[in-house]
Amino acid sequence: MIFLRSPQEADTPTAIALGSFDGVHAGHRRVIAAALQLAQLQPELVPTVVSFWPHPREVLAGEPRLRLDLPEEKLDCLMQLGIRQLVLVPFNKKLAALTPQQFVQQVLLEQLGAKVIAIGENFRFGAQRSGAPEDLKRLAGAAGVLVEVVPLLDDQGQRISSSRIRLALAAADLQEVVRLLQRPYLFEGKVVKGRGLGRGLGWPTANLQVDGRKCLPKEGVYAAWVRRFDAKPMAAVMNLGRQPTIDPNAPSAVEVHLLGIDIQLGNEILSVEPKQWLRGQCAFDSLEALSSQIAKDAAAATAYLAANPNVD
Repeated sequence: MIFLRSPQEADTPTAIALGSFDGVHAGHRRVIAAALQLAQLQPELVPTVVSFWPHPREVLAGEPRLRLDLPEEKLDCLMQLGIRQLVLVPFNKKLAALTPQQFVQQVLLEQLGAKVIAIGENFRFGAQRSGAPEDLKRLAGAAGVLVEVVPLLDDQGQRISSSRIRLALAAADLQEVVRLLQRPYLFEGKVVKGRGLGRGLGWPTANLQVDGRKCLPKEGVYAAWVRRFDAKPMAAVMNLGRQPTIDPNAPSAVEVHLLGIDIQLGNEILSVEPKQWLRGQCAFDSLEALSSQIAKDAAAATAYLAANPNVD
């Protein structure tokens, strides 16, 4: 099991991978691998990922920042990589005002007991992002801490980044998202009571309440896999976005219809893995026309998922 901790709760001493790690994509994994390799030299060190919450730009610029992974969603992935704890450093204006030297001394050394640290070559820290990797090597090195700077990962002439993954999600290019993440893209939602209109049309759906901080793909209709807790994936067709035929003024929503399965879903959490964008949203002239289109969507989703079975 891996733990989500504050700096004050962290197990120490630590071997740290330090950065944002939003998405834990292929580039992030290189930094994590470097920290794990350094940790092997000193078995008493706790392999640790250290990140910040909320995102610094939310605090400094007031910009909402949707996340590819919420903190709890990172845990399973990090555990599989060999990390034993995820430490979230609360990012606030007090932290943002620390000089690079103060950040190293107060956070990395005193709170986290860092003995080895791995960072990406674009990592910046301290007030106004004034600290560069060479500053971390100098400041932490003076305390006997080994710092390894990992080069950025080149991919087709571009660096792999969380921003690229967000752009691919916005374009519903899920294959590119998975390639960059090196793992499936998932989100979770709590089943909440709807108006029952889908069941009335012959297409019962589970209405999901998704954390508003989660970065979701482009609006539209998708073939998807849906999982209950610790259960096998179920084929589904998903609608993500508004409902222009039923209620064009309603807020965006996530609905999933399970294909070939009729089960009652209570007040539980479902994990959704969208696999293929089928079409955009549009308004239909009647509920009968909408129902006919949903039937076509269900058939398309069934065909796609049958041709691309889940490997779990």
